[in-house]
Amino acid sequence: MQWPEPRSFDVNLDTGLMVGTDTRYQKRLADLDGLYADAAAFSALASARGDEIVYDVTDHRPSDRPGDLITGVTRMSPGKVGNEYFMTRGHIHANIDRPELYFGLKGEGLMLMESPDGETRIVEVRANTVCYVPPRWIHRSVNLGAGDLVMLFCYPADSGQDYAIIEQSNGMRLRIVDDGHGGWRSEPNPAWRERSDADVKALIARAGVAEGATS
Repeated sequence: MQWPEPRSFDVNLDTGLMVGTDTRYQKRLADLDGLYADAAAFSALASARGDEIVYDVTDHRPSDRPGDLITGVTRMSPGKVGNEYFMTRGHIHANIDRPELYFGLKGEGLMLMESPDGETRIVEVRANTVCYVPPRWIHRSVNLGAGDLVMLFCYPADSGQDYAIIEQSNGMRLRIVDDGHGGWRSEPNPAWRERSDADVKALIARAGVAEGATS
C-alpha cells in the first residue's frame, strides 16, 4: 500500500514564506480594487504602488480529500488606504461546515469575522496567538502594525473558498480603521447589504458539499 508521505517545512520569518511548499500566490495592490471604502484614495495609491504585493500565501496542499489538511503561511504588508488598514479579500468556506485555525508568528493584526446573518466578531492576532475561526463564519485578516503580519493557517482540504459572498453584500458589515490616536476601531459599512433568510438558508444548505479550493 502507498501511504501518504509525511512532510516538514521551514518558515522564514524575515520573508514571511513557508519554504518548499507546493503552491504560492500573491495579491498586489492593483488586484484589490473595490475592497476599500475610499475609492479616490485607492486609485491614487494604486497609481503609484499598484504592483506592490500586499499579501503573499505559501501553502502545502497534499490532496483535496476529506480528512486531509491544507497548511500554509500568509504574509501581509503594513499599510492603509485612506484610514483603512490593508486586508485580505476574505472568504467563507465553500463547504460551509469547515473551520480554520490561525497561529500568529509575527506582527499585529486581527481576524474580522461575520456570520451569514450579520453577527460580527473581532479577534486580535499577535505572535503566539491562536485564532479559531468556527465553521460558517466569513473571515478576513487585517494588518494593524507597522511591519509584516505573518500567520500560519490550517484548514480541512475539502473546504474550498467562496470570495463572492463578500462582494455580493458590498463588503463586510464592519470596516477596520485607524482611530487617529495610535489604535484602531471598527465602524459600520454603510454600503453593506443584509442577506435575506433565503440567502442564509441556501448557505447553510451547502454543509457537506465541497466545491474545491481556489486561490
